[in-house]
Amino acid sequence: MNSSVKRIVKEIKHPPYYPKKINGDADFILYKENSLNLLKSLPNDSVDLIFADPPYFLSNNGITCHAGKMVSVNKGKWDKSKGIKANHEFNKSWLKECQRILTNKGTIWVSGTAHIIHSIGYAMQELGFKLLNDIVWFKINPPPNLSCRYFTHSTETIIWAAKSLKSKHAFNYKDMKAVTGKQMKNVWQDLFWAITPPKTDEKKHGKHPTQKPLELLERVIIASSRENEIVLDPFNGHGTTGIAAQRLNRKYIGVDVEKSYLDITIKRYREETKRKYLPKVLRAG
Repeated sequence: MNSSVKRIVKEIKHPPYYPKKINGDADFILYKENSLNLLKSLPNDSVDLIFADPPYFLSNNGITCHAGKMVSVNKGKWDKSKGIKANHEFNKSWLKECQRILTNKGTIWVSGTAHIIHSIGYAMQELGFKLLNDIVWFKINPPPNLSCRYFTHSTETIIWAAKSLKSKHAFNYKDMKAVTGKQMKNVWQDLFWAITPPKTDEKKHGKHPTQKPLELLERVIIASSRENEIVLDPFNGHGTTGIAAQRLNRKYIGVDVEKSYLDITIKRYREETKRKYLPKVLRAG
C-alpha cells in the first residue's frame, strides 16, 4: 500500500512552503529547502516515482545562444561546479536518499547532458540501482553551437532506474504503445508525439533556465506510475513535474531552495487546477 502524503509530511522535520497548513491528504506540496536535507527527512519506501533534473554544473562564465542572441551560460549559484569529485559525491548523496525512499516497485528518472549524466549513471551502479533504460530525448530545434568546433547538442539523456537489482518495477506498457501503435523506442521523438521545447503558455509566469516541457513529464509519469501515487521532484524548478502530476491525478512533493521558483510553481498550480486537460498519450489511446 502506498504511503499517504499526510503521513510523510508528519515525518518531515521541515514546514511546507505551500500550503502553509495541510488538512487531510494533500495532493500538491512544496518545500523551500536544500534537497538533500529534505530527502533525509522522508520515510523509507514512501515515494512511487522520482523525476530529477539536477544541476549540470555548467555555470562557468561561458556563453551560449538563446533565441538568436548570445547569452551567458550562468544559471545561478546552485549550478556552479565544485570540482569533479565534489560534484559526483553530491550526486551520489542525493541518489542514495532517493533510493531509500522509493517503494519496491518505484522508479527514478534523472535527466542530464553529457556534463553530468555519466556521473549519475556511475553513482547509480555504485549504489545498486537497476538501470532499466537510457532515454534519448531528441530536441527538434536546439540552439546552434557558436564556436563551430563541436556537433550541435540536440539530445538529452534520461536514465530510468529501479530501486535495486531485485526490484519489480512498474511500467504501463499499453499506455506507451498507444502513442504509436508499436512498442515505444528509447529515442523520444516521433511523428505522432514530438516533444517540443516548453511552450509559451508554460513560461507565462516566468522562465527557468533548464525548464522541461510538460509533454516530457507527462510521458514519464504515465509510463511508470498510477493515479493517486506519489511523485517527487527534489529539484522542483518551476514545477513542471508537479503540474504534470496534477494533470494525471498523482500526488506531488516538490523541493527547491529558490523562493522565486516556488512562487512561480504556485502560480502555475493555481492556474492548472482551473483547467480540464487530457494528455496526448491518453487521447491517443
